[in-house]
Order: sequence, then structure tokens, then C-alpha cells
Amino acid sequence: MGVRKRQMAERIKAEKKQVAFAKLNNCPTSPRKMRLVADLIRGVQVEKALAILKFNSKEASRRLEKLVLSAIANWQAKNEDADIESADLFIKEIRVDGGTMLKRLRPAPQGRAHRIRKRSNHVTLVLGSNNNIES
Repeated sequence: MGVRKRQMAERIKAEKKQVAFAKLNNCPTSPRKMRLVADLIRGVQVEKALAILKFNSKEASRRLEKLVLSAIANWQAKNEDADIESADLFIKEIRVDGGTMLKRLRPAPQGRAHRIRKRSNHVTLVLGSNNNIES
């Protein structure tokens, strides 16, 4: 039993080395606007994703571009001996969740008030590698 557990742990460790995470918390744009851009790069190779984000006119694409670069740096920190070009990195998972809401009041006619919800979001990005890299 001990040998099998050790083998399982080694396999899980090797799988974890293939992926890298990056998180962006409390980004002050609405999750709906961020998802529009996130859907463009889901499952795409990293180089192509960076090109898509660079030439997209939306504000959310600037933030996601930095997040992808951060995930690449995290992958490099895990795999110091590996080469990015040979790793064939792609965006395995990108998830946009709602963050905290700032609630404000806007004056309305006849003494009323409308509630303004300033939304924020959390983005989680997971990079995967197609090639198996033994270190």
C-alpha cells in the first residue's frame, strides 16, 4: 500500500508541474464584460491568446493580458529547466466569478433614489502544457 501511495503522489506531482495558476482578484469591471474577453482566449495557445488580447479594444483585455503573462512567469518558476516554446502552453481553464459589489445611491426624481451596483470580478487562469517535460 505504501508503494502505491508513493507512486500516486509522484504522478500527481508531475501533473501539477504541467499546470500553472494566476489569479486576479477584485478587478473593478463587471463579470459580464470580462467574460466576453475571457471566452475569446479559452483553450487557445498562449502566443495566439496574447495576440488576441493585444489587439482587442476592450479594457478587460489589458488586464487579462497581464494575467496571462503572470501565469507564464509562474509556469517558468515551476519549470526552470524547461523551454516555453517546446512546452506548447495553452489556456486550460479561465473562470470569471463575481466579486464584491460597491453599493451606491443615485438621486432620482420626486425624492426617490436608485441603487447603483458597481460590480467587480475574480479571474482564475490555469495554463496547461501539451508536451510532457521530464526534469
